[in-house]
Amino acid sequence: MSNLEVRALKPTEVIMALGQISGWQLSGDGEDVAIEKTFDFAQHTHALLFINSVGWLSEKLNHHPELVLTYRRCVVRWNTHDVQGLSRLDFEAATQTDALLPA
Repeated sequence: MSNLEVRALKPTEVIMALGQISGWQLSGDGEDVAIEKTFDFAQHTHALLFINSVGWLSEKLNHHPELVLTYRRCVVRWNTHDVQGLSRLDFEAATQTDALLPA
């Protein structure tokens, strides 16, 4: 479990944090605002392994994303329902999601 402060980030904080993670984009608005990224894989089995790894990560963080899996693609979408927006935990989760794959 993370010890990050869980509060809604201000728009300027969101923009600054978004600039520190590669490939993640804002999605939705209002209570449904999130950060999301699409990951493409060479094979469906690689996408399955990745989505399972994200599942383990989300349990470790006690923070759960929306996941969409298609043939060789996975979309990961983080937001913090408790604050009805984005928190630092979303950006930490995005950073840790990226770390699941080789650079």
